[in-house]
Amino acid sequence: AGFLAMASVTDIPTGGFCFDLCKRNAWLEANNSNGAIIKKAKKTGTTIAGIVFKDGIVLGADTRATEGPIVADKNCNKIHYLAPNIFCGGAGTSADCENVTEMISSQLTLHRLNTGRECRVATAITMISQYLFRYQGYISTALIVGGMDCTGPSLFSVHPHGSVDQLPFQTMGSGSLCAMAVFENGYQDNLEQDNAVALVRAAITSGIENDLGSGSNVDITVVKAGSVERFRNIDKSLPKYKSKKPLTYPAGTTKFFDEIVSKIEIVEGEAMEQ
Repeated sequence: AGFLAMASVTDIPTGGFCFDLCKRNAWLEANNSNGAIIKKAKKTGTTIAGIVFKDGIVLGADTRATEGPIVADKNCNKIHYLAPNIFCGGAGTSADCENVTEMISSQLTLHRLNTGRECRVATAITMISQYLFRYQGYISTALIVGGMDCTGPSLFSVHPHGSVDQLPFQTMGSGSLCAMAVFENGYQDNLEQDNAVALVRAAITSGIENDLGSGSNVDITVVKAGSVERFRNIDKSLPKYKSKKPLTYPAGTTKFFDEIVSKIEIVEGEAMEQ
């Protein structure tokens, strides 16, 4: 009992991240004289976009989740729920995006219950930006947050270090430049809903077609006063190309030196050679 009491006093657990390994990795990279291969973070790929129109906001995202050069999921959901009137598109590490948005959503629920009022978009932005700034960018989460509140439609972008931008149209992710080109060419103030949705679909499609980290389908979420419309896979990826005349190679096309043919007999589920 005395040992446990002493341990509880001397070893007080601290919350949050430990940055000791970050300093170690920086030292190893700076003192790498023997040519060792330093591990690098895997590249993430996403195209997310948002736009403000006359009656609300439109969010769009692709559905490809990558793990370096590997497509891990062809139809993941990158538009996350924060509150009944607030949604966000997430780019970065999938686990970080999921956990940050779920945590902020729970905090907004408690805030809504305590105040008895609808949450403002600025409230969600303050919670997210303060949380991300606390960890100095080590939480790989980039969000486009949009919603409708008492001040009207609002659209923000939050970067992994906690910086915030407010603009009438936003893009983030590895395909953001492709989507931004479409927005800058076609955006107008006070767009109708159909035109805004078409513009966001074109922006996400541009990211899908021109960025290797983005792909598969297009998801759209429309947030207006008192209503939310979610369109899952509103645009689907093109099927794989199949040649009408597949290539055939006659026997002997590939040269080989040795040939061994073995007969295999299955006996009670085990393979045995004769």
